[in-house]
Amino acid sequence: MAVGTVLVTGGTGYIGSFTSLTLLQNGYDVVIVDSLYNSSKVAVDRIELLSGKRPHFYQVDITDKAGLDAIFKKHPEIDSVIHFAALKVDSLLRSPAFVEQIITDHIQAERNKLKKASKPFEHFNGALLRYFNPCGAHPSGLMGEDPQGVPYNLLPLLGKVATGEREKLLVFGDDYASRDGTAIRDYIHVVDLAKGHLAALNYLRENKPGVKAWNLGSGRGSTVFEIIKAFSHVVGRDLPYEVVPRRQGDVLDLTANPTLANKELSWKTEKTLEEACEDLWRWVSNNPKGYRQDPPPELLANAKPTSG
Repeated sequence: MAVGTVLVTGGTGYIGSFTSLTLLQNGYDVVIVDSLYNSSKVAVDRIELLSGKRPHFYQVDITDKAGLDAIFKKHPEIDSVIHFAALKVDSLLRSPAFVEQIITDHIQAERNKLKKASKPFEHFNGALLRYFNPCGAHPSGLMGEDPQGVPYNLLPLLGKVATGEREKLLVFGDDYASRDGTAIRDYIHVVDLAKGHLAALNYLRENKPGVKAWNLGSGRGSTVFEIIKAFSHVVGRDLPYEVVPRRQGDVLDLTANPTLANKELSWKTEKTLEEACEDLWRWVSNNPKGYRQDPPPELLANAKPTSG
């Protein structure tokens, strides 16, 4: 019997797919809802391959109220929701249509809130999880980040440089007040991040605390140059980069303080930055086209369902 049933929006995306996998490996049933705007349904097949269980999947946009209502009606056993479905800020800023949609959706949401304000609601529990820089891939080499188009994060960009899809990495500024002049960020292996979601869900189910917030990070900051060096070491050669001016809005240091999550969730990161680089390189070197290609037969032959 399942521990519970979780609706995962955006469940074929990077973090959503790893969290869906972790939930299945730990006794939950999973219902994935994803529009596939920036992801692939192949992720569902890989989740099944690595967990031995297939999540329910529906290609539905989360703004489709009727579509969501139909899913909840079909799966009355759903008792939890983890919400990942979102669009990158960069894609929003490039399209005036998205800006208009945000404004009109907000107005409609306010109207709906007024209509429903007098309706009684049973007690809900929720968690707000603050991410930092998710990275890495599944150790099997069969699941990883598969951005459609140009990625915006450091390690996926380095992966593109390593496979020859990009000529070089652009380093935005080397004049920060850090140990080597580049910005500092907290990198967390996506497997650890997925386990953090599991821990948060279990905490909510067991303690019913209302609304909680936790930082999910390692508490250790790495500079851009340190990341380049670590990934270059795994690849086996120095990866080319060029220092260019800072990006507007970038700050010196974004490092997590995960003390509360460590204490209340009994959760902490276990995987090292080196492991994240190794797993990422295994993923991109064997799957340079991501989910748009078949993985090498030897990876499939070694794949075995595991518990998390």
